[in-house]
Amino acid sequence: MTISDTRTTPTTFAALRDQLADAAVAFAGTPGAAGDILAGMVDDVDRAMSERLEIFPVCHHSPASGLAMVRRLREKQPSVIYLELCEDLRPLLDELRNCRLPVALQAFATDTEGFPAEWAPLSVVAPITESSAEYQAIAYALDTPGVELVLVDRSTDHVFQWAPEAEESQPTETPADSEQPEDDGLHGAAVGIDIGDLRPRFAELEEHLLHHGKVRHWSEWWDQYVEQPLADTDYDTYCQVMVMIGSLFRRLRRGSTAEDEDRERYMWTRIREHVAAGDIDPARALYVCGAAHAASPVEQFGLDSDASFEISPRSATTWHYGLIPSSHSAIEAQFGLAGGAVSIAAATWAKGLRRGTLQSFQLEGQQGTKKRAKKPPLPPVTSEAAVEDQLSSFLSRPPALDPLDEAELLEWSVDIVRLARRNGYLASTADAIAVFETSILLAGLRNRTRPTPYDFQDAAITCIEKDRVPGRRDMRRLCEILLGGDRIGRVGYAALPPLARDALDRLEPLGLDLSKRTLQRALLDLKVNPDLRPCSDLLWLLRKLLPQDALRPIMGSRGLGETSIQESWDIGLGKYQRSLVELGYEGVSVEQVLEQRLRRAVTAPDATAAVALGAVEDALVYLRSVRLADELGNRAVELLATERTVDDAPVVLRRIRMLLNYFRSTEDGLPVWCERFVTAGYAHYCTLLPTAFAAEDTEPAQVAAMLGFLFGMENLALSLGCDHTQLELAVLQSHPEAPAKVALLWAARFQLGMLTMAELRERCDEMLANPLVLPTVPQYVSGFVQAIDPTPALKPFVVELLSKAFGTLPDAVLLPWLPKLITTLKDQAGDLIPGLVREAGRTFPGALPAVDAFVPPWSAETTTAATPIVAAAPRGPVTELLVAHPAACDALTGLLGIESGWQETGPPENCDVIGLLDRFPTTTAALAAQLGAHFGDNKR
Repeated sequence: MTISDTRTTPTTFAALRDQLADAAVAFAGTPGAAGDILAGMVDDVDRAMSERLEIFPVCHHSPASGLAMVRRLREKQPSVIYLELCEDLRPLLDELRNCRLPVALQAFATDTEGFPAEWAPLSVVAPITESSAEYQAIAYALDTPGVELVLVDRSTDHVFQWAPEAEESQPTETPADSEQPEDDGLHGAAVGIDIGDLRPRFAELEEHLLHHGKVRHWSEWWDQYVEQPLADTDYDTYCQVMVMIGSLFRRLRRGSTAEDEDRERYMWTRIREHVAAGDIDPARALYVCGAAHAASPVEQFGLDSDASFEISPRSATTWHYGLIPSSHSAIEAQFGLAGGAVSIAAATWAKGLRRGTLQSFQLEGQQGTKKRAKKPPLPPVTSEAAVEDQLSSFLSRPPALDPLDEAELLEWSVDIVRLARRNGYLASTADAIAVFETSILLAGLRNRTRPTPYDFQDAAITCIEKDRVPGRRDMRRLCEILLGGDRIGRVGYAALPPLARDALDRLEPLGLDLSKRTLQRALLDLKVNPDLRPCSDLLWLLRKLLPQDALRPIMGSRGLGETSIQESWDIGLGKYQRSLVELGYEGVSVEQVLEQRLRRAVTAPDATAAVALGAVEDALVYLRSVRLADELGNRAVELLATERTVDDAPVVLRRIRMLLNYFRSTEDGLPVWCERFVTAGYAHYCTLLPTAFAAEDTEPAQVAAMLGFLFGMENLALSLGCDHTQLELAVLQSHPEAPAKVALLWAARFQLGMLTMAELRERCDEMLANPLVLPTVPQYVSGFVQAIDPTPALKPFVVELLSKAFGTLPDAVLLPWLPKLITTLKDQAGDLIPGLVREAGRTFPGALPAVDAFVPPWSAETTTAATPIVAAAPRGPVTELLVAHPAACDALTGLLGIESGWQETGPPENCDVIGLLDRFPTTTAALAAQLGAHFGDNKR
């Protein structure tokens, strides 16, 4: 076969252009828009085929493109390949040989400069599969001496510079009710870069093609009407048809083409720069790009163009590059393909290689491939012949139908029944026969003699699945497994970033193959094998930084002051390799990454004191760095002083209590920043307490946490110089309206001695007796329950209040009131209910016989207070002195607000003392003389 290396003549496509113009007139009556579109398609093909630099149009993950690429590379053997791929990804291509395909090239940035903050982190991925034309070009270029591979597409930074503000969402073909493979999220939220996106951007056109093609989704239409006819065609026919399709979809689209045109200007500018700099012979070069870009109308198109294009500089964003694992399902989810489309394309690729006796290119030492002898290269074709019009004959002749391969279809039918039985389906030999016949029937309805994998999949679903899925996998998923499965790639050790390699090396003492995607159990007896302690520390660090399912502790824990003797882990690092790779973009060690994240967390614009205290705890637990903890603690003091709300008060209270308890148990005691935090918090919460009580948007739990901080740390705060009067004034200035906050205020006053238990009990009794207040009693109870934390002495009173409510309220009031009480306590004070239940257990009798004789403690106190028994004061010198001079006692009782009379004097309690004083009156007389001189009366 003669390979075309020269340009077309002016009359090459003239006959086709006239024929299409006549067809447009016959169709629409006048040439009009249809004639312009058809003539423009021919012009685009003519222009692409006339270019001095040979253009190879491709469609991403297309087996037909891959097969044509293999044939063309072996025949032409170009010395320079220009590839449509982000130019800054070029260093990653050399690492592909250390990976098992499919994998994705990734550019990642966490700190963005010049882009909106909500875009962070920025991530771009370019998936690579063995059947793709771009991988064949990469493998040929990297393993062939003297061949240069040049990436010419815009950089990943320009991907986001040129990104439209509101991108159109790509339509997805995966049914919403179908099972989603667990690996379809391997790419995360990255922006996908594909070479040759050939899909109509005109919804009506796609709907029309699917309807008349009698297929369900675009992938099936493309396989039937493009892949199968082009799989075995000659090179010229392939190129002309692909450019024509790219031109058609480019012209029939909605939305702007500005970004695509800028990409084309960028690529042609880079190509011309490289050709001029290296004095490249265009006849020995090949330009691989998407079919739509091959039909580009920009003025920079071609080597002979002198139109300039100014390439904007990159932003100041720092980009990190690496390889992450990919999978067929991840590629389908990324680009909106039908489930199983990439797996079917891989099967078509393998079949095309066998049928055409072709040997694909693969990188030397590629993981997951068999070592094979290199095929001796053919001498490069240097003959120059004019490009002939192959498009007319291709469009005018009917497609060649593949004959039915009964052996292949029968094998599929038997295997799918066997696989279905393993997954719980009640399938039999009759179902295999039904699948076989139905596949042929569906293929006939869709105008093809040989059933495709899509026909087979529909037949299997119809005949075996029916209306029920007995197991986890449905028939669609089983057909994908049968036809090749969801191949999942893996990044080799040598291609991992330094952090990932360091982590794997440090976990090597566990004796596990961490590259496996399955969960592996690791047992660590740290008492018997203390050498495994570094592995344990690293596992907890990775647990903190990676997704939770990557490392799951089954036994053991890690906290402030905690050390585990034994630990058990489920490790799945192989499955979450992408997260480990992205972690490597942030630093060279796991410890460095965690320290950087903690520093960023406390210096972020939305940082709070609670976040800073959490960072202090992490620094102590995972890094054991007192220096870093002191630095973060000082930042927590600064953040607390600047806060104007108390939203995080519960978290602050919980974390500072934990840290104080931990530091008190250490040899060095409390650090300086803890003392500063307590004093600053005491003053801060005293200042905000009246506002928090009055504000409607402040929850009772937040007020309770403030009181817990003030009462719980008051002794420490006072010892450090704080003033108790500040707290008293803050409570006196508080005037809440919400019932729960009123209960909290009563509790605070009781704790400060401003409210006695009798007064508190009286107020609650009045509340239960008032029918207008009864609907709000659950909120009062919720407030009292939350007050248990700052005022533990109220715990018996809360039990008393609930007991009185259930004992005195009638059923007509209690039954509507009870659900609200339960839901209020559950929502607002759920964590305090267990302590309240324990207090109730101490209050009430534990045995049933004792219930009848049980007298509540508060009832006994009330009875005693109602009928006081005043005993007579014993007679003696002190008693007689106080009776003789009652003014001082009366003034003191008036000052204390005590209303009571004087007791009667009785006989002396201790006659021995009185007798002793009578026998020796000298001392008594001297004391009387001194008192008399002082009070003016010396009579006994």
